[in-house]
Amino acid sequence: MVKYFYTTENNGLIQLDTFKEKCWIDMINPTDVEVDAISKFTGIPEDSIKAALDEEERARTDFDDGNSLFIVDCPIIEDGDSGDVYSTLPLAIIYNDKCVLTVCLKGNTVLKNFITGREKLDTRKPVDFILRFMLGNAKRFLYCLKQIDRKSHRVQSELERTMKNEHILQLLDLENSLVYFSTSLNSNYRVHEKLSKVEVISAREEYTDLYDDVVIESRQAIEMCNIYKDILTVAMDAYGSVISNNANDTMKRLTIATILLAIPTMIAGFWGMNVFVPGQTGQGSTLWFWLVVAGTAVLTAGVALFMTKFTGAFFRNKRRNKRDKKRD
Repeated sequence: MVKYFYTTENNGLIQLDTFKEKCWIDMINPTDVEVDAISKFTGIPEDSIKAALDEEERARTDFDDGNSLFIVDCPIIEDGDSGDVYSTLPLAIIYNDKCVLTVCLKGNTVLKNFITGREKLDTRKPVDFILRFMLGNAKRFLYCLKQIDRKSHRVQSELERTMKNEHILQLLDLENSLVYFSTSLNSNYRVHEKLSKVEVISAREEYTDLYDDVVIESRQAIEMCNIYKDILTVAMDAYGSVISNNANDTMKRLTIATILLAIPTMIAGFWGMNVFVPGQTGQGSTLWFWLVVAGTAVLTAGVALFMTKFTGAFFRNKRRNKRDKKRD
């Protein structure tokens, strides 16, 4: 899909039906025919236009034959089985003397704000266009990071009540999203550094101020992403320890139950053998049967009491030793 926009003398953004010099061309998942046509109108090579159509394309810059190419990663929110899924997608901004061109596989929120008038822009000033987009893109990263942090707190609250696998998987998805964001933000920051070498930015004060805002917002996004990533990593490790402790407690109880069940089974096996055993009397007597049952119950209770105190003291000492080691 290809759309044309142009800023009039009254600084109003209008949509055009065809190409016009100093316009903004917005291309969303274009076909080969559309790419070929735009390349002829604008003089921009097809390879540059198709660069952002590769989901794995890295953020970079390229200056060649009057065409300036900037590829940056943009945050996107998609619907997943467990809720919103956060990832990134490359977007290319290309400009020359004729126009400004944006290319992406999917619609971009920052560009939508330009179209709807929420953010002002001038298609006749390509450098201003790029700076305003990068500033909006950095703010979009900050918004997504705050959403990830809120979702992380919500999932952790659910985990405190019920330890379910789906909640652990949600935290894992959020941790993966932060890894993607961290990589993309660092790549975008390198693009911002190269953008500072454009002469017109250092020559005009309004561009310098706008560029400084881009750098500040980008650094803030990087720092927030690193903080959230570290917090989530610590939380995942903590929940892993909790799960491990729960599994150890379960195995401890099962071991005690197995030992206790083995005692009456062993005694019943001795008295059930087809040989002479102590207390054997006539067939009509039941006294020794009840004595054996009572002795078995007393022995089992004694072993249960011993095992409970022994294992409890053992695990308490083990936890105390771990805390002492951490303090040291």
